[in-house]
Amino acid sequence: MPFLGKDWRSPGQSWVKTEDGWKKTTSDDNMDISAESYCDNNKENEYEGQGEGKNERYNQKVVQESFNQDNLLLSLGYDMAAKKRKKDLMNNNSKVPYFHMEKWIYVHKGSTKERHGYCTLGEAFNRLDFCSAIKDTRRFNYIVRLLELIAKSKLPSLSGVAQKNYMNILERVVQKVLLDQQNVRPIKELLQTLYRSLCGLVQDMGKSVLVGNISTWVHRMDSIKQWHQQLDNIQINRPTTEGLNLSDLPTSVQLNIMQRLSDGRDLVSLGQVTPDLGVLSEDRLLWKGLCQHHFTDRQIRKRLIVTEKGQLEWQKMYFKLIRCYPRLEEYCETLHFCTHCHILFWKDTKHPCTANNPEGCTSSLSPQDFIDLFNF
Repeated sequence: MPFLGKDWRSPGQSWVKTEDGWKKTTSDDNMDISAESYCDNNKENEYEGQGEGKNERYNQKVVQESFNQDNLLLSLGYDMAAKKRKKDLMNNNSKVPYFHMEKWIYVHKGSTKERHGYCTLGEAFNRLDFCSAIKDTRRFNYIVRLLELIAKSKLPSLSGVAQKNYMNILERVVQKVLLDQQNVRPIKELLQTLYRSLCGLVQDMGKSVLVGNISTWVHRMDSIKQWHQQLDNIQINRPTTEGLNLSDLPTSVQLNIMQRLSDGRDLVSLGQVTPDLGVLSEDRLLWKGLCQHHFTDRQIRKRLIVTEKGQLEWQKMYFKLIRCYPRLEEYCETLHFCTHCHILFWKDTKHPCTANNPEGCTSSLSPQDFIDLFNF
């Protein structure tokens, strides 16, 4: 059995290797037993004469002191490392690396002659390049939605390393939002969802639903509250450059820009900027287009709201529909899955596909599809 760290024969004790074998000692006597045996072996080679005897005793004293110091460091090294790990755990200062930063990974769902085991959600979350995906504006909303779905139901299924990696990625997302001053509302909703989920999971710590000490998760919940407070106190800086703004554009151009907004809450926020934009944001055709974009005709017919004049209240219908049905999710760039190679990859990256028609074997994955891919 190899000697790794403290001796397994006596946990908590310090063992020192001497010429007579391993001997147990404590930090108080500073390896006196091994030092004495070492010095006794040198007594046979003492020189004759008073001068030479003094030099020999001085040399023995120096050797003994260096011997004690070296063995003391060996005996206390593991204790210091253990204390440092405990301190980092309590302060949550230790960071988990983002592993391989791979552009694509092989998803194997069972054991074969070539591969043993299977790929889990936590492994895919660790190995895929989510770190650089956060910096990409096209992938940002996709990652945020994926983090939200994991926070709702899949956080206990992640490994301890994946859970810690999840918190590190979330911290980077918050830092990006604070720096860019964009996408504040979705991140605040993500933090609220995660905090509610952790409140329920921490109460069930006896059932081992989370990996790690409960003090660590309490500290992480405090960090989530601090991040949420920072987002509440964020101050949007006005642009320093002078030029045309949205209010200076023609009305038709303003309406055309508003039609590009896919979230009704963004349309309401835009209408609160100026009174003129507020009038345009209440345009019935804008809200009708939002309802028809996100929901089917059958869903709209079930939630009709008619005014006294016989007109449809499209704005009220929209907010009623989003409480009953999920909205249509659209992303600039998503993860893709090759059914021929069983490889998960980003759209703009290539993977070593062996199919004759690689494009025909590729399918786009929504955040929910990504999670369902590992339900086996």
